[in-house]
Order: sequence, then C-alpha cells, then structure tokens
Amino acid sequence: MNTAQLLPVFVVGLAGSIHCAGMCGGIVTAISVVPAQAATHRTPVRIVSMDSRSNGNDALLVLAYNTGRIGSYMLAGALAGGLAGGARSMAALADVQLGFYWLANLMLVALGLYLMNAWRGLARLEQGGRLLWRRIAPATRSLLPADTPAKSLALGALWGWLPCGMVYSALTTALLSGSAADGAAMMLAFGLGTLPMLTALGLLGARVAQTMQRRPMRIGAGLLVLSFGVLGLARAAGVTGVTGNLAPAWIEMLCLTPHA
Repeated sequence: MNTAQLLPVFVVGLAGSIHCAGMCGGIVTAISVVPAQAATHRTPVRIVSMDSRSNGNDALLVLAYNTGRIGSYMLAGALAGGLAGGARSMAALADVQLGFYWLANLMLVALGLYLMNAWRGLARLEQGGRLLWRRIAPATRSLLPADTPAKSLALGALWGWLPCGMVYSALTTALLSGSAADGAAMMLAFGLGTLPMLTALGLLGARVAQTMQRRPMRIGAGLLVLSFGVLGLARAAGVTGVTGNLAPAWIEMLCLTPHA
C-alpha cells in the first residue's frame, strides 16, 4: 500500500473526531475517570475533566487509553482486510470489490451528513453494533475507575469496540485494502487522526467539547468528509477526467479506496 493512501484516511479521522466530542450515537468522549454507571452504555457518557487529578499522570493515562483504543481499531481493520484478502479466489471478486467500493464511499457521504446533523442514518447502524457491545460492556466495570495506565489501556481496548458509525465507515474502507496488514495500517491512520481530539478531551474535558460542537465546526468537518465520499463516487461512476487514465495524481491521493 502506498503511504500516500493513508493521508485521506487520517484526515477523515481528524475531521470525524468532532463526532466524538458531541457524544453522538453514544461515542465515549471521557478519557479520564469514567463514572461506573456509564459502562452499561444505556445513557450518553458525560465528559469528565481530569483537572482534579495530578497533572503528572494525566498524559500517561490518556496515552494508555488511546493506545488501547487504536489497537482495537487496528485489530478490527486487520480482520476486515484479511477477510477480503482471503476471498481473492472468488470468481466474481471484481464485482464484489466494485460493490464494496461504492459502499465505502456512500458510507463517507453518510458520515459527512451525520457530522453536519443533516441525516442520522448512521445512528441506526450503531444500534446493530450494540448487540456486541452488550457482551463487552460488563468487562469495563472492573476497570473503573481507570486510575492506572494498565487499566486505562484495557479500558481503551474495550471501548474501541463501542458502536460508532464513524468507525464503521473507516472499516468499510479497510475491507477494500486486500490484506490484514493493509487493513490494520488504514485503521491506524484513522485512529491517529482521532488522537488529537480525544487527547484534548481527556485533558481538558468539556471546554474542548463545547468548542467543537459549534455548528460551523460540525458543518466544516462534515463537508470535508462528504467531499471525500463524493469524489470517490464520481470516480466509481466513471466521470470524465476523474477515472481511468485521465485521473490526475491528486485524485489518486484523495480517494480513500483503490479504484475497483
């Protein structure tokens, strides 16, 4: 995989992390000590500032949490990419890849609209992910409060499986990577994109969330993600000057998924 292909995935993670700040669809934005009742995921998790903790441990706990979270993203990406890679012998693989290419870019369009609060379709998708989360959530209780790096790491690894339409969008792209290693690399780039926002939330709490939830911020982030999806769909549809041999180099760099 060309390293340049990871750049748009990183940017989508960076822009989409505004979604995390708003706790849309139950996304956990608390990276510090989380109230025990939040582990059931029955209600949105409120942001808990780490201001009351000793500053010496703050960064370490936040780093451990995010390491676990991104590690789970990479595992999911490896599973998705490996699944597609193992299916290379399928007779109709080209058609399957093209179908997933359309799906991946439609998911980006949906995510862009979701970030702008223009369409909440991804929230319905998150409902399906809660079936898995109900089995994982009880394990988080023993990790609360996450007052040590080891507990923060484990909590992040579990919370990485929280139902999230934004993550599902990235995983659809990882599915097209063709191998477990490339799928993991895509999800690593995506996770690193979300890192600045979630680190700031863990250290500064509600102050960051309130800023990021302003309408201009959400619209700007949504339009950026939406543009990636529209560009990919145009490429898949064979728009002149976008696909085939006429595609300029910058188009190749901005499309999240390889052209089918």
